[in-house]
Amino acid sequence: WLGINIFLFTYYFLFFDQDDRYFYTRAILGSALAWARASAKCLNFNSMLILLPVCRNLLSFLRGTCSCCRRTLRKQLDHTLPFHKLVAYALALLTAVHTIAHLFNLERYNQSQQATDGSLPAVLSKMHLQDNKWLNPIHSNETTVEYMAFTTIPGLTGVIITLALILMVTSSTEFIRRNYFEVFWYTHHLFLVYFAGLVIHGIAGLVRGQTEQSMAEVDPHRCAQYLTQRDQNCTHHCCKDPEFGSIPAESWKWVLAPIILYVFERILRVWRAQQKVVVKKVVMHPARVLELQMQKKGFRMEVGQYIFVNCPAISLLEWHPFTLTSAPEEDFFSIHIRVAGDWTERLIDTFQSENPRIEVDGPFGTASEDVFQYEVAMLVGAGIGVTPFASILKSIWYKFQQADQTLKTKKIYFYWLCRDREAFAWFNDLLASLEQKMAESGKADFLTYRLFLTGWDTSIANNVALHFDTATDTVTGLRQKTIFGRPMWNTEFAVVAEAHPRSVVGVFLCGPEALAKSLQKSCHQHSSLDPRKVKFYFNKENF
Repeated sequence: WLGINIFLFTYYFLFFDQDDRYFYTRAILGSALAWARASAKCLNFNSMLILLPVCRNLLSFLRGTCSCCRRTLRKQLDHTLPFHKLVAYALALLTAVHTIAHLFNLERYNQSQQATDGSLPAVLSKMHLQDNKWLNPIHSNETTVEYMAFTTIPGLTGVIITLALILMVTSSTEFIRRNYFEVFWYTHHLFLVYFAGLVIHGIAGLVRGQTEQSMAEVDPHRCAQYLTQRDQNCTHHCCKDPEFGSIPAESWKWVLAPIILYVFERILRVWRAQQKVVVKKVVMHPARVLELQMQKKGFRMEVGQYIFVNCPAISLLEWHPFTLTSAPEEDFFSIHIRVAGDWTERLIDTFQSENPRIEVDGPFGTASEDVFQYEVAMLVGAGIGVTPFASILKSIWYKFQQADQTLKTKKIYFYWLCRDREAFAWFNDLLASLEQKMAESGKADFLTYRLFLTGWDTSIANNVALHFDTATDTVTGLRQKTIFGRPMWNTEFAVVAEAHPRSVVGVFLCGPEALAKSLQKSCHQHSSLDPRKVKFYFNKENF
């Protein structure tokens, strides 16, 4: 991506800076022409890409078709949202370059129009004012740069596009998304304005070059001097005025295919959202965690996938992602929702008093789908981030029930980090049943899980110390004792590396970015350079 951007910018910068068709245009605009046109090409390229990472159905299809591909190729699909952000930042940077370059262009057009010194830019600006073969779009000394910026099609659409982009980028910051999701959600739909403006932006063709026919008759290198020095009786072939034509609008060619693809994507989403969803069971867990068990005709899922949920009683337009906590083997699909903003709080309050209509779009693929592709897996969940691993562990439970011999995974290490003890409650039953089932199957060592309580008070600590010798944990009631504090990841990875010296280990995280950086660093540190020895691959959930 970076290479293509550099190539496009360099190629078109040199093209507009050296090509003879723009000899006279450069006489007025100088190098600002090349800066404006090169950045425009890169803007078109990145505008073509920006929609692709958010075509979730396309990505789910690619994830399915790439199931037999090399692991490194499949992992690229896990970086679609970071790539979307990267392209957006590139668009912001290129828009700034393009805008500044065109402000210089407008100022130079204006200066050339007002010049009376008989210079080449002044002469070129007075040509063809009565026909459509002009070079300078400013035809009057009274026309200002501000007038051109706010009354012409390129100027007005450029202002609108830039404002839309500024609003989208600024409302996409982590702080806004976490605390004012509705602001992010609604302003992001200004992409419709952005693409409409982009398609229209270049149709007026204010930046022009010499036509091919005129180039053949009046070569600029030989004839430029005659424009400022010729007399009225000139008979030389260079005495003919050069003629200029618009650069054809090209933005629509770049973005047409992605727009069509995205339109089909939205149509498919609307169609799926209209299918009836039956809420079979509503469970209110401790720490205000709401569980919804639902059924929908034709719904098929894989472990670790997620859905988008809309509640028309709260908002017709807002859709929020939730990881599925059910297993593919179950006859329903479920999600767990905790309060994380106005929308989730209103949803939980609504379900406590009534059963509102729910619309569901999905499921969509995530990195966790690949968990059974690894011999050894390390699952790390923080708080409600445990949800994709609930689906995985449930599926494992069913595979043990059915004595599934195709299970490639031989060992799972599960780490759950929580701030308060109540958060453990809704997941305890699943872990307890898994403990029992694996003991009955003679595979008690298949799952090693460690629970970390990162927030506690003296009363909890005293209670634990008092019952330290009991067979079960006082916090969770499980056989595995809860650990107070945060994991020492270097120690954890060293233990896994020693236990599986020749395995490929998949590390899966659903949690905050700080934890992701720590785990990624540990994966690099503990992976052997020898391909025959242990290798850790990091995978993170991204919505």
